[in-house]
Amino acid sequence: MGFGFDLLTSLFPFLFLAVFALVIGVFVVGAVKGISQWNRNNHAPRLTVPARVVGKRDRVSHHHHDDHMHTSTTYYVTFEVDSGDRMELQVTGEEFGMLVDGDRGQLSFQGTRYLGFQRECEVRH
Repeated sequence: MGFGFDLLTSLFPFLFLAVFALVIGVFVVGAVKGISQWNRNNHAPRLTVPARVVGKRDRVSHHHHDDHMHTSTTYYVTFEVDSGDRMELQVTGEEFGMLVDGDRGQLSFQGTRYLGFQRECEVRH
């Protein structure tokens, strides 16, 4: 065989290991970030503050496994507190459906972890 084939076969193990290390590295970095955020949330104080709902969005992910496709949706709500600061928190689908832009109430959270939202009751006569 020619010089090009010899070069390719001698580089293949190096390239294979480099790609393998890169893939493993991406998984490790993701896991470390997730554990780090979980730990920061656990050490953050639980706060309840007046807030209003100012936005909602969802993200749909498609996962292919063998011959099956799985779809999952992640829901986010943006809250604005009295200081004007905004925070986007991940919520459940049920919470997402119950919250409406403009809702006012008491937002409970711990770091980036959503704990709940108690709407203000309107008195109608």
